[in-house]
Amino acid sequence: MWEDKYRAAGDYLFGITSAAFLTDNAGWLKPGLRALSVSDGEGRNSIFLAEKGLRVTAFDMAPTAVERGKALAVAKGVTVDFNVSDWASWDWSEGQYDLIAAIFIQYADPVARAGQFADIRRALAPGGVLMLHGYSPEQVALGTGGPGDPAHMYTADMLRDVFGDWQIEKLDAYERDIQEGQGHSGRSALIDLIVRKPG
Repeated sequence: MWEDKYRAAGDYLFGITSAAFLTDNAGWLKPGLRALSVSDGEGRNSIFLAEKGLRVTAFDMAPTAVERGKALAVAKGVTVDFNVSDWASWDWSEGQYDLIAAIFIQYADPVARAGQFADIRRALAPGGVLMLHGYSPEQVALGTGGPGDPAHMYTADMLRDVFGDWQIEKLDAYERDIQEGQGHSGRSALIDLIVRKPG
């Protein structure tokens, strides 16, 4: 599905500028951190991390998206270790990353999402930071991006249930007008989580 979407777009489906969530919270992006950008699409978010001096690895299942990410990184003069991989094939070994960025990864159903969150928890190093950004259920009515099923969306209570044993630095649901290519455009119901793993 995603390869077809990226091919059909003919250009950067979600634009070439990082999600505003990352720019708004750039103080967490420290040079030298080992970072992973999951389901990274065409590289706009991983490249922003690299521009801030992080050592960035990224993966996406769509080869067309990864190739566009590589081209954008060259154009911007930064290095990202881009990989073509689906979620299940990725190496989620213990404590590999100091920071994980998970931006709009909500096409997983609730069962798959539980597995994704478990993988992220395992791969983050003690003291590491997860930066999670996506849609709340109100997004379905707005229709400006994301899946059409509210079961795929995040709520504050859900995220507290999953990550409440870690140090929650930020948890905020809000609406904002966003312009992120063809894929995300208009008034959007968003939710942010920044959480630190004990250690």
